[in-house]
Amino acid sequence: MSDHKQDFRRALGRFATGITVVTVAKPGGVHGMTANAFASVSLEPPQILVCVAEKAWARELLHAAGRFGVTILGEDQRTLSDYFAFGPQEPSEGERLGVRFRHSARGTPLLEGGLATLDCRLEAAHVSGDHTIFVGEVEEMSWSDGAPLIYFEGKYRKLGAT
Repeated sequence: MSDHKQDFRRALGRFATGITVVTVAKPGGVHGMTANAFASVSLEPPQILVCVAEKAWARELLHAAGRFGVTILGEDQRTLSDYFAFGPQEPSEGERLGVRFRHSARGTPLLEGGLATLDCRLEAAHVSGDHTIFVGEVEEMSWSDGAPLIYFEGKYRKLGAT
């Protein structure tokens, strides 16, 4: 019998995604998590969504804070993607990697150096399966030029590379 969960992962691995880091303020600092389940929802009002696993630390923090940041990573930020992918971060390791945050006018922490940043007010949260879909209304944004960090078939890729 086939392992449907593994088959599902393989099938969806054929969809190339960009990589983001979702950030939220927490008592005494900032929590960040890598997310590739990210999409535009609406132009008017400007809204995005991110999907967060039920077991992720960020899930409860997002509910409590009511706002979050999203940074779209550039191709030179693979180490940041890896750093934020594995749960609570050690500040000393973040300092070693050069992790730096700035805060929006509303106090939302945003990772510096990405291709784009979005400061979002939590608009809605929908539980579906083993994830929560967080819809955020974008209240502030910035962007710069550069190539994106891409994930395809379980590996980091570059545009035009296979």
